[in-house]
Amino acid sequence: MRTIDVRLVGAPLAPVFEAASDVERWPVILPHYRYVRMRERRTDGGVVEMSANRPFGPLDWPTWWTSEMWVDPVRHEVRYRHIQGITRGMDVIWRLVAEGDRTHVSIVHEWSGPAWPLIRWPAANWVIGPVFVQGIASRTLAGIARAVEAGGGG
Repeated sequence: MRTIDVRLVGAPLAPVFEAASDVERWPVILPHYRYVRMRERRTDGGVVEMSANRPFGPLDWPTWWTSEMWVDPVRHEVRYRHIQGITRGMDVIWRLVAEGDRTHVSIVHEWSGPAWPLIRWPAANWVIGPVFVQGIASRTLAGIARAVEAGGGG
């Protein structure tokens, strides 16, 4: 399973990178995030537990996962490896590239699917990836864009 979300954010790279990498602030600027908890801190990231809602009309479906997180301020990348939750084994990379006074952001999720015999591929490619992963990632990227474009994301 591979999903890609891309957006050109109308703000310079520095505040966009700050908002993308400051995950503990996400519940403040992203209403679909229930919580973000740093379980372990390192100078380059740490272990982070996250929970977000995936809306379906008036109903919210709560999701949860724990990831190893690495922040690379030189390459302007934030990487994750999901280590707990249904998406265990998923690799995620946020790449940010300055384009004048705007920032091109891409989020790529790659995963071989859950450890469920027979339905691993369809579950990952038909439900979890496009419905849940992309549903949450697209909202996250849009919310970060709104926050930094309004001057309140960093």
